[in-house]
Amino acid sequence: LSKRVNHGAAKREPSGASLSVWNPDRWLVLLRVVVGVWFLKAVWTKLTLAFFLGVIPYPAVSPRFLGFHPKRVAEFAAGNPLGWYKEFLEGTVLPNAKLFATLQAYGEVCVGVGLVLGLFTGVSALVGLFLSLNYGLATQWMSFGQQGFHALLVTSMVIFLGCRAGRRWGLDGWILSRVGAPRPRWLSLLI
Repeated sequence: LSKRVNHGAAKREPSGASLSVWNPDRWLVLLRVVVGVWFLKAVWTKLTLAFFLGVIPYPAVSPRFLGFHPKRVAEFAAGNPLGWYKEFLEGTVLPNAKLFATLQAYGEVCVGVGLVLGLFTGVSALVGLFLSLNYGLATQWMSFGQQGFHALLVTSMVIFLGCRAGRRWGLDGWILSRVGAPRPRWLSLLI
């Protein structure tokens, strides 16, 4: 068989080359990791180290964040033009501020670790989508910068979820290679 050559087509890079347009999965990994690091950075001051039974260390939500959270939520609610979301913030989140602060902090940890490692990326992206939508609804009235930033976060989460971003260059791909076929449906939904 003869080899046909298309002189109009772009040449492929040699293997081992760095990021290029021919390796879109690597660019997706870069975006996934950067967004994951952003979530980890956001949670950095929200956690502290606590000890279970005085011996076993675990990350706990810091008293500083537990005290700050209701004030910030009240600020978001005060100027929010979306009546239904304002009511949600004032009627549900503020009375349960400690619970929501805890859920937010641990949710950000899960999203950050999941995206950076490419571990359970489907779940991480869903949680990140939920958080990003809520951040956007809470702050959309503040500035165009807030609107744009949260629109990019939401879009990134949809992309990570849609293309299962952890299956390439992530622990999800490694897990799937070990499980083999046929895979349990629940595993395919998580990863």
